[in-house]
Amino acid sequence: MSTTPAFRRLPRAVRVQQMLDAAVKIFSRRGFHAASMDEIADGARISKPMVYAYLGSKEELFIACLHREGTRLMEAIVDAVVPDLPFEERLHRGLRAFFRFVGTHRDGWAVLYRQARGERPFAGELAAMRNRIIEVVAGMLGRGLAADGREVGVAELEVMAYALVGAAESVADWLADHPDADPDTLAAQLCAEGPPFIAPGRGGFPA
Repeated sequence: MSTTPAFRRLPRAVRVQQMLDAAVKIFSRRGFHAASMDEIADGARISKPMVYAYLGSKEELFIACLHREGTRLMEAIVDAVVPDLPFEERLHRGLRAFFRFVGTHRDGWAVLYRQARGERPFAGELAAMRNRIIEVVAGMLGRGLAADGREVGVAELEVMAYALVGAAESVADWLADHPDADPDTLAAQLCAEGPPFIAPGRGGFPA
């Protein structure tokens, strides 16, 4: 009868997710420099050499955490924004998905938007992910405004997307420190009280 621990028989993909789960938790609370691979290995219930074998150095592990959390965030937003819905509803659903992600994955948010900022090369990774989000938001704004009969130039759309993403990030960072706050309420408030271009017909760029 085998005495090999159960976790050693797990599929590789499951082991990797366990390591990333442990790493995100520890990086979010201790930061990249203070976190140790020993802590991460203990948190994943796996040997430190196995962490190195699967995910590489601590820097590579941190980047893998960034990519996973960033992908999860993007997927949550894209899945929520159904194309055939009215513009305002798509925007509201996107914001709600964003805030729900932060409310559910506070450690992931801390790694993405707190620990990665100002740390080379992680700031570049974060900027690239943020640019992808801004591109998605700009596209959604452009299609929504065009359907409402409002033609807006590329530069204006980019400014609008930066403004909306920046506002959402600020609210999300506040949410991360207030676990009792309701993500759905925050999404509704940002739609109702945000910049005038959020809802067509409320002002902002001319129709």
